[in-house]
Amino acid sequence: MVPEHFRKYILDDERDMHERLFVMLTHIMLGPWVLTLIEFLFLDSSPIIIYAYIGGLLLMMAVLLLSVRLNKLRTGAIIIAAGATFVHVPCTFFFAGGVHGDAPLWFLFGIFFISVCLEGKIKICFLVLNFLEAVACWLSSAYTPERIVAVDERVGHLHSLSALILIGLCISVMISIRNRLYNREVERSRAQKKEIESLNRAQNHFFSSMSHEIRTPINTIIALNEMILRENISDEVAEDAANIQSASKMLLHLINDILDMSKFASGQMQLTPVVYNPGNMLSDIVGMLWIRAKEKNLDFQVNVAPDLPAELMGDEVRIKQILINVLNNAIKYTNKGSVSLSVQSGGAENGVMNVIYSVSDTGIGIKKENIPYLFNAFRRVDEEKNRHIEGTGLGLSIVKQFVDLMGGKITVNSVYTKGSTFVIEIPQKMIGTRQIGEVKINSEKTAGKHGDYVPGFEAPDARVLIVDDNASNLLVVSKLLRATKVQTDMAASGEEALRKTLNTRYHVIFMDHLMPGMDGIECLKAIRMQIGGYCKHSKIVALTANAGSENKLLYEKEGFDGYLTKPITGDVLERELYRLLPKDITFVTGSEENFLQDTISWMKREQRKKSVVITTDSVADLPQEIIDRYEIAVLPHLVCTPDGNFLDGVEIETNGLLEYMEDETHKAVTAAPNVSVMEAFFAKQLSTANNVIHVSISGALTNSGCPIAMEAARAFDNVTIIDSGHLSSGQGLMVIEACRLAEEGRSPEEIAAHLKKMQARIHTSFVVDSLDFLARANQLSSRVAGVTKSLLARPVLTLRHGKMAVGKVYFGSRERTWKRYIASVLRQPASIDKRILFVTYVGITKRDMDWIRQQIEEHMTFEKIYFQKASPVIAVNSGRGTFGLLIRDADKVR
Repeated sequence: MVPEHFRKYILDDERDMHERLFVMLTHIMLGPWVLTLIEFLFLDSSPIIIYAYIGGLLLMMAVLLLSVRLNKLRTGAIIIAAGATFVHVPCTFFFAGGVHGDAPLWFLFGIFFISVCLEGKIKICFLVLNFLEAVACWLSSAYTPERIVAVDERVGHLHSLSALILIGLCISVMISIRNRLYNREVERSRAQKKEIESLNRAQNHFFSSMSHEIRTPINTIIALNEMILRENISDEVAEDAANIQSASKMLLHLINDILDMSKFASGQMQLTPVVYNPGNMLSDIVGMLWIRAKEKNLDFQVNVAPDLPAELMGDEVRIKQILINVLNNAIKYTNKGSVSLSVQSGGAENGVMNVIYSVSDTGIGIKKENIPYLFNAFRRVDEEKNRHIEGTGLGLSIVKQFVDLMGGKITVNSVYTKGSTFVIEIPQKMIGTRQIGEVKINSEKTAGKHGDYVPGFEAPDARVLIVDDNASNLLVVSKLLRATKVQTDMAASGEEALRKTLNTRYHVIFMDHLMPGMDGIECLKAIRMQIGGYCKHSKIVALTANAGSENKLLYEKEGFDGYLTKPITGDVLERELYRLLPKDITFVTGSEENFLQDTISWMKREQRKKSVVITTDSVADLPQEIIDRYEIAVLPHLVCTPDGNFLDGVEIETNGLLEYMEDETHKAVTAAPNVSVMEAFFAKQLSTANNVIHVSISGALTNSGCPIAMEAARAFDNVTIIDSGHLSSGQGLMVIEACRLAEEGRSPEEIAAHLKKMQARIHTSFVVDSLDFLARANQLSSRVAGVTKSLLARPVLTLRHGKMAVGKVYFGSRERTWKRYIASVLRQPASIDKRILFVTYVGITKRDMDWIRQQIEEHMTFEKIYFQKASPVIAVNSGRGTFGLLIRDADKVR
C-alpha cells in the first residue's frame, strides 16, 4: 500500500478503529520482520526458521493486500493472528533456542497483536489459545529439552536482544500512533458534542418560540369563545362553541407535550410545586375531556375520596398534564363502555401523602408482550390494529418521565380486548387538615354551559391597565373582565404604559413579557422607579405566553406580583384580579367562601377503591364467615368428569361428588381455570382495588393453578401471585394472615415478603382411610394404593416443600389411627399458635367431629377451632374418612 493511500486509510474516521489499527500494525511489523530475517541469514540460522520467516513475510503481505482490496480486514486480522499463533511462534520456539532465544518476546508480541486487532469472542478465543500454547511450549522445554534446536549462547543473546529492540520499537510506534488516533477521535467527539449542544439549544429555542407564537392566537380563540358561551345562545351554537373550546385546549396540550419532550431530552425539565386545590384541577380536566367522551357515547366518571386533602402542594400543571394524557389515551382507545378517573389518598408520612390516581377504561386493552414498551417515546403498541387512531406517541412517555421526576410510580393492568387500568401514585405535601369532602364533578358544567354566567365579583371603582403588543390579546382581556365592571385601559407597548402610569393610578397592571422595544421586565422596573409616577406600588402581573416552571421562577425573581399564562380563561383572570384588588372596592356577587374555594357541582356518591384486595382459590377451604369478614374474592377451580366440567363449590358440592365417586368406574380429576379466566378474574378485582394479592395453591402439585395464575398476572403490574406452598386450609391460614396485614395498611411488597417467611411455619397434613381416590385422580400409582390397602394401613399425607408426600403410616383401627395422628400433630403445644386451628374433613359424621374435638382439647386449647368441610377439589383426591389438622407455629417472643 503506497504511503499516501496508507495515511488516508489510517485517518479515515468512518472506518472501524480495530480495522485501522490492524492495517497500521501490519505495516509496522513488516520492518522488524525483514530485519529479523536478515539477522537469521547473517548468523547462519536453521533453514527451517529462515523458510518460516520468508513464508510468513509473503503471507503477511498477501493477506494485507487482499484484505484491504476486498474490504475483509477482520478476516485478514484473524488469518495473520492464526499464522502467528500456530506457525510463527512455535517455529521460533522450537528451532531458535526455546526459552533461551527470542521466542518469549514473540509470544508477548502475539498477545499485543491479538489485543489490538481483534475484538469480541474471537479475541478471547485467540488469547486463551496463545496462553495454552505458551504453557505447552514451556512444559516441553522443561521435560523434553531434546525437542528444542539449541543455538549458540552468544547467538541466542543476539536474537533476544535484536527482538527486544525491534519489538519494543514496533510497540512504541504503534502506541504513539494509536494515541494520536484516539486523541483525534476525542477531539472529533468534542466537536460533535458542541454541535449537538448547539442544535439542542436551537431546537429548544424553536420549540419555545413556537409555543409562544401559537399560544397567542389560541388565547384569542379560547377567550372569545368563552365570551360566546356567556351569552344567551341556542343549544346548537353552544355545543359548537364548547367543541371549539375543548379542541383548542387539546391543541395547547399537544404543544406542551412537544415542548416538554424537548426539555426532557436536554435535561432542562424542572418541577414547580405550588399549593393547589385538587377539586379545581379535576374540574379543569373534566371540562377539557368530557366532550370527547360524549362524542363517542362513553360514560365518563370521576370519583374522589372524601378524605383527600382540600389543599396539596405539588406541580399542579404537570399533574394535570399527566392525567390529561392518560385520560385522553383511555378515551382514544375506547369505542364503547366507560372511562373513569378515581382519586384517593394513600399512606401519609411526615406530612407527605401518596395520592393515587386510577384511570380505567373498557377499551381494546394492551397485549402482554407490548406492556414493556408502553412508555417508549414515538412508539405505538399494536400499530397494525391502531393505525387509524390518531396520536403522536409522546403522551405516555411524558407521563412516565414526569411521574419518575416527582418520585412517584405508574403501573398498568390490562386484559387484551377487555380494557386497561393505569394506577399513578404521586407523593405530595399536605396543606392543613381540611378534607375535600363528598364530591363528584358535574362534567357538563365544567365543559362550559351557556347563558348562566355570573361574575365572581364586581369592582366598578377599580382601575386596571392591560399591556400587550398584540391587539387581539388586549381585546380578549378587556372583554373577559367586562362583567366585573372594572375600568380598563390598554397600552400597546412598554413606552405607552409608562405614559399612562405617569398620569393615572392603576390598582392592577397585567403585563406581557415579550414586546418590541421595551419588554415587560424592563417596563416593570421602569414603573417601580418612575419619578412622579402613580403606580410604584401597584400590583403587576405577568400575563404571558411564556409557559414553564423556569419562567415562573424568573418572574418571581424579577418582582412580579403574579404570573398567568396564555391562553387565559375568565375564571382564572377574575380570581387573580380579586386576589390583588383592595377588598374595600370589591363586591362579591355570590358567596365569598364559594368564590374563593371554587365550589364545583358534585353529583354522584364517591366510590373508594381499596388499596389491597386479597384473593385465593376455592381449594383454600375457608369458612364463609371469614370470606365475608375480609371480603375475600375466591376463584373456583374445576372438577372434570366424563359427564362435564364443574366449578368447584359452585356447580358441584362435596357430598354429591363423593356419592358419584362411590362407583369405582367413575373418575374425576381436578383442573385450574385457564389464563383468560384468571385474567378476567384479576381485572374484575382491580376495578375495586389498586392492588391484588392472590394466594395460590402450591405450584409443585399436579394440575396446580399457580403457574397459570403467574402467567395471567403478566398482564397486570398490580397483581402479585403468592405460591403458598400449601393447599386446603393450610393455604387458607396464609390468606387470613394476608387479610390481617392488608387491614393494617401494609403495602403489597410488605405482605408478600411476610407471607414468604410464613410459608415454613404452616403445617398441612391429612390422615386418609386409603389412597384409592388419589390413585383414581392420577396423583399416585394404583400399585402403591393397593399395597397400603392390603396391609390395612392408614397413611398421613403431608406437604413438604410444596409437594405431596406420605409422611407416616399407621396400622390398626380408624379410632386408634386418628388418636395417634392427633397426638403426633399436637405433641409440642408451646410451639403452636393457639389462636386458630382448622380441622378440614371429607365425609365424616357429627359424632366423629365431636370425638375429634374432645381429643384435641385433651392436648391443648385453641381460641377458635374451625371444622371446615373440604372443597370438592380436595375431596376428589382424598375420599371419605379423611381429615387434617392444619396449624401454624406460634410467633416468636422477642
